[in-house]
Amino acid sequence: MSAGRPLYVVSLDRAKNRLVVGEDQDLRSTKCEVRDVNWISIATPSAPVAAMVRVRNRHEPSPAQITPLDATTARVTFREPQRAITPGQAAVFYSGELVLGGGWIR
Repeated sequence: MSAGRPLYVVSLDRAKNRLVVGEDQDLRSTKCEVRDVNWISIATPSAPVAAMVRVRNRHEPSPAQITPLDATTARVTFREPQRAITPGQAAVFYSGELVLGGGWIR
């Protein structure tokens, strides 16, 4: 497919056998849900927690609010849109150098 500009895979629609493409801004999002969350250095919070969150290995941690949905699921809301928050990638929560926990992006 030629569009005269870079295009990126935005999503897969398996039910309709479609590959959805878009531009760079279409890859940006402020929210994601994280499953199989493991709280390492704190007890499972009962209220939202402010933290720095990394959504892939080379991603610069970004300020976010982590809202626990249940014991092993949380919603991450970033202050600024982040590029390519991808299902299956790890999300790790930090407070300074301390790892609070992490899980897998849905």
